[in-house]
Amino acid sequence: MKIKNIHSAYFIGIGGIGMSALARWFHHNGVQVYGYDKTSTKLTIQLESEGISIHFEDEIEKMPDFVFKNSKEVLVVYTPAIPKDHKGFNYLKEKGINLYKRSEVLGILTEGMFTVAVAGTHGKTTTSSMIAHLLKSGKKDIAGFLGGITTNYDTNMVMNQGDYKKAIIVVEADEFDRSFLTLKPNIAVVTSTDADHLDIYGKLEELKKSFSLFLENVNPNGQAYIKDGLWDDIASKKIKAQPLSYGLNAGDVRALNVQVKNAKFVFDVALNDTIIKGFQLSVPGFHNVENAVVAIAIAHQLGLNDKEILEGISTYAGVKRRFEYIIQREDFVFIDDYAHHPSEITAMLTSVRALYPGKKVSVLFQPHLYSRTRDFAVEFSRSLSLADEVMLLDIYPARELPIEGVNSDILLESIQVDEKYKVDKETIIDYLSNRELEVFITMGAGNIDQLVEPLKNMFNKEHAA
Repeated sequence: MKIKNIHSAYFIGIGGIGMSALARWFHHNGVQVYGYDKTSTKLTIQLESEGISIHFEDEIEKMPDFVFKNSKEVLVVYTPAIPKDHKGFNYLKEKGINLYKRSEVLGILTEGMFTVAVAGTHGKTTTSSMIAHLLKSGKKDIAGFLGGITTNYDTNMVMNQGDYKKAIIVVEADEFDRSFLTLKPNIAVVTSTDADHLDIYGKLEELKKSFSLFLENVNPNGQAYIKDGLWDDIASKKIKAQPLSYGLNAGDVRALNVQVKNAKFVFDVALNDTIIKGFQLSVPGFHNVENAVVAIAIAHQLGLNDKEILEGISTYAGVKRRFEYIIQREDFVFIDDYAHHPSEITAMLTSVRALYPGKKVSVLFQPHLYSRTRDFAVEFSRSLSLADEVMLLDIYPARELPIEGVNSDILLESIQVDEKYKVDKETIIDYLSNRELEVFITMGAGNIDQLVEPLKNMFNKEHAA
């Protein structure tokens, strides 16, 4: 398949965060795009408003005629998340129509264009969006395939403005289902290799091996930025790209003099023998300072000057559901975050403690996946114990069936705080009404985000009363 020959594309599961970004890119670059998804969402409504036709019935006659031609000028993309009994997918498969995973299409794209790929079990969405913002604000033409909705651009797809073949691709490299192994980057980042997706990999060693394979795909003349302390676990003789470490006060590229001032993280960055001073990051978190360090290093490598990089960091506004301020008042702060792994929760709550010393921190957490809850029960309880008050929702199952004996209660028992409760989505609004809260956080990767707007409305109504 050659991208330049494609004139029509059909996406099965177009409403996903990654699929919608790819669909947007093709549409923006002159390809006729159609799609299917199970339900209408904010994302699909936005896609339709941009001129992309979408149907929500899994019926063969609803698919556009061009998908049945099996032409080299037609692209059919699917997400592995579609159910096995999907009529349209199975019909096309039986007819011998060429079907491509999203990751395969991204892999083909990156073969022909200069690519920056950001991988890691956490931190990749924020880091890739930071890189995209720095380069775009520094007047570089980019195409950013991101795993979240950027606040700066209110989209998960930052579009190239000129010839796409000359643009820099910035892509979030997803380790789930090993899909990032299709990418052929010129610059790669590995932010973290913590145990996760063990339902896919089985063992942590297998997960780390996949990161080694990812780095083996980096251009031999390229650069691999590895978070300080990770290289020994994922090093391979087959990796030809030059490795550089990064971190807080450690690594070839590092943040120095990190301070919290007026709810901002202020720091300097050492790039080998050069020090750039005076960065101000409005998106809080020590982990986000670390993400910023590698984004700064890449922007510097790709030709931005100190002034452009300082300006880019100061104007970076973050990603939806990544330490996102919902309400920010003197007497009350409401933050929403995607954290769903113990390491992410620890990073989140440590940063909150630094920003709001002496304040009571209350957390509403929805565990994600039965297998993840089972595998990291001790770690989850330990990380959540950094809060003062913990409220637990039922586990969000996502793609999994229940596992006997695995529920939120196994976390609740071991959480070391005086105030801890099991709650449910249906009554949480009433439960939290008229409470004297100081710092309140919703956390999780499931459907807890559906509570954010109702909670915001309730808190604001009470404040106005």
